[in-house]
Amino acid sequence: MMAETRPYVDWKFMDDFMTAVLTKLGVPEEEARICSDILLESDRRGIESHGCNRFKSIYVDRIKEGILNPKTRFEIVRETPTTAVVDGHNGMGMVIGKRSMQMAIDKAKTYGLGMVAVRNSTHYGIAGYYATMCTKEDMIGLTGTNARPSIAPTFGVENMLGTNPLTFGIPTDEAFPFVLDCATSISQRGKIEYYAKNGEKVPAGMVIGQDGSCLTDSEQILKDLTSGKAALAPLGGSGVDMGGYKGYGYATVVEILSAALQAGSFLRMLGGLDEKGNKIPYPLGHFFLAINTEAFVGAESFKKTAGDILRELRASKKAPGHERIYTAGEKEYEVWLERREKGVPVGKAIQREFTAMRDEFGLTEFRFPFED
Repeated sequence: MMAETRPYVDWKFMDDFMTAVLTKLGVPEEEARICSDILLESDRRGIESHGCNRFKSIYVDRIKEGILNPKTRFEIVRETPTTAVVDGHNGMGMVIGKRSMQMAIDKAKTYGLGMVAVRNSTHYGIAGYYATMCTKEDMIGLTGTNARPSIAPTFGVENMLGTNPLTFGIPTDEAFPFVLDCATSISQRGKIEYYAKNGEKVPAGMVIGQDGSCLTDSEQILKDLTSGKAALAPLGGSGVDMGGYKGYGYATVVEILSAALQAGSFLRMLGGLDEKGNKIPYPLGHFFLAINTEAFVGAESFKKTAGDILRELRASKKAPGHERIYTAGEKEYEVWLERREKGVPVGKAIQREFTAMRDEFGLTEFRFPFED
């Protein structure tokens, strides 16, 4: 791990600050606290593309623009003992997501399985948060969401599919669960936003232009993704030689499950602009599945076998020049151990954003340590 040079901000301080900003914007305090906690979970795991880095652009700005409702209306439109369909009415995606996964968990406690599908939601933050809600209950968690068009289909150059993560959380007998949380593109839009804020280029091969060429200018790519002049490559790349059709296929699976189960919006319907080019909500769909391991072989037996598999993988022969093999969730756990007492590392761009928001909303009680 490289030495951290950015200043740290205490976790509670940052939680209180973001909660205060959202409350100023009309989000009920309890729900604002949920949103802040889920954003900070990204930073706890070192997934900075979905943490404080996105607080202003994805949540604060959208509330101010009128395309994200600060007060969440959570409507159950259909329900069975093991399933439910929810309409989020373009409220706070993280509030909708946490409540939906909790519904799935509660159903799984009684019936072994629980699944909730959501329509008309908004960006719900780090998908792994919801999968981990399940692992804490000795359950397997699975979630996915569609998103505004970013990925081009194999042999295409038009951005059609969202980055569409397919995320699993699996409990183990180790100190951390197995959590696979990744987009079905090589890189998600949030990572490109992170590159742009830090003045970095995007590695070649992640983004293609309409002529099929590789694009690397991060700021221009963000503009071109919105205008349709650029597209993210699916996992495996833009062709078939490295298995790009697999990433395209999984992205399509997530798109279908995020829309068809709840009669929700999909593909171009999620572009965020009306026919006149005006900004409108992104009516996203999500799905949440909880599987109770106790209903199969018992939780302890399941966790022991899962742990044995992961330990055997990590103990296998290493490639020359590499000292460790990791399993999903391990690096994130180590980041948390390193940051737990230190706080959130905050770069220059986020420092400017957060002090500007502090001044805008008159939150004079908050003075960030980096200002000293």
